[in-house]
Amino acid sequence: MSVKTKNVTATRSTRTADVLFAPAAVKRLEASATMPAKFQRMLDRFDMRRICHGNTVAVKIHVGGGIGFTTIPPLFIRLLVQKIKDAGARRVFVTDGSLSVHEATARGYTAEVLGAPVIGAGGINDRYFYTHRIGYKTLKHIEICGNIQDADALFNVSHFKGHGDCGYGAACKNLAMGCVTQKSRGDLHKLEGGLIYDEKLCSKCRKCVKACTRDAARWNEQENRLEIFYHHCVYCRHCVLACPRDAIRISGGGFVPFQRGMALATKQILSTFKPGRVLHINFLTQITIYCDCWGFSTPALIPDVGILASEDIVAVEQASLDLTRDGQPLPGSLPPDRQLVQGAHLFERIHAKDPYIQVQQLEAVGLGTSRYRLREIA
Repeated sequence: MSVKTKNVTATRSTRTADVLFAPAAVKRLEASATMPAKFQRMLDRFDMRRICHGNTVAVKIHVGGGIGFTTIPPLFIRLLVQKIKDAGARRVFVTDGSLSVHEATARGYTAEVLGAPVIGAGGINDRYFYTHRIGYKTLKHIEICGNIQDADALFNVSHFKGHGDCGYGAACKNLAMGCVTQKSRGDLHKLEGGLIYDEKLCSKCRKCVKACTRDAARWNEQENRLEIFYHHCVYCRHCVLACPRDAIRISGGGFVPFQRGMALATKQILSTFKPGRVLHINFLTQITIYCDCWGFSTPALIPDVGILASEDIVAVEQASLDLTRDGQPLPGSLPPDRQLVQGAHLFERIHAKDPYIQVQQLEAVGLGTSRYRLREIA
């Protein structure tokens, strides 16, 4: 089965990668036709022994936060952990960022449920890490969490959803933001941009804030200056047009440098594993407008699609986007005041950021191919 893919770059790879697909749709009312059973059959299609045998295996998930409930159901992580053990792993652990891993129990991610311990990727205080040079704009280095780099193999298990900063979050974000220290996450976010504010020209009239319909333009009362929350910004230029002193202007590149930084961070993280020791799994279920770290869940944007898996991170991200591109928001899934903007993908119409740019950047740094064959698990 082939899926039409969007053209991304002129220098895209000519290689084609396999992406396995376990559809959410149930064709008959029996357990073997449901997603957990398909997920097990999907894992059996990979050489799990090559990935796991004799190795320490990290299962990277996002544990969510607050009263959110749309993260990956623990049952699937338990099934994966058992397959890893059956493949002869020396040890296996489930992990997320050290400063968020305490949230795991609220969503059922415990050793008793999963069959493996849940530990912080960067140690107890997020201070166990290895420094790697990046050298891109202000992102000079990243700090890769020690428990990630020390592992022999990695299962990158991601919940696919919308994201205000990068259009969407899945395999790339799960690594770039979830396998580095809090400091490095902050350094990555510093690459965000698209608007330039000249405080010397500013009259402090705050017309920019009043003109913003997305709560992206905010006034810092303490410092008496404008701040932009790029998670909400859709580059509509309302603030630019409202300013009587031309103190705000649109800069070139928009949010692309942030996407580039994410791709470079992902490349460094994956470089710490030997070839053939990483598997990327995207869950296209309970797909929401925002990230699970917000601490609450909103209704699903579209019906569940299924589970995708590949050893190629570019291909699995491309396929995930392609399968959700033309989705129409279900009633009640968007905030009442949220209006869709122009865009080719559902997430671009919501967040005004082209999610395919992340795939372009991953491919540009040599992490795989956006050309893929979708192989359905019956």
